[in-house]
Amino acid sequence: MADSKPRSERPLSPHLEIYKPAMTMVMSIVHRVTGTALYFGTVLVAAWLVSAATSASAFETVHGFMGSWFGRIILLGYTWALLHHLLGGIRHFIWDTGRGYGAEERSFLAHATLAGSIGLTILVWIVAYVVR
Repeated sequence: MADSKPRSERPLSPHLEIYKPAMTMVMSIVHRVTGTALYFGTVLVAAWLVSAATSASAFETVHGFMGSWFGRIILLGYTWALLHHLLGGIRHFIWDTGRGYGAEERSFLAHATLAGSIGLTILVWIVAYVVR
């Protein structure tokens, strides 16, 4: 057999030690994760609606779980996932119009998505407690 060429010592792709994740990449991953989380959260909303349509005791069971500290943490996470996914969708819609592709604009939109989702989640929960 003929001698083969020696393999190159350079990596084939960026290595984790030298690669710094960009905020837009992180927000893209979080957008996918929140989309998946919304599937599971929607099952809880459906269970609440089915229990309300079934009987008072079934509704009290589901409502009692959602009113517990663990249920409220789940609802808080669901609220944040819903709002974050919404704002991420708006960010993608802006990109679909051909705008927001500059480096500063991409970074601004990524940070605005995160800050907006956190701020809106806090606002929704404050309004919910005030109305309650």
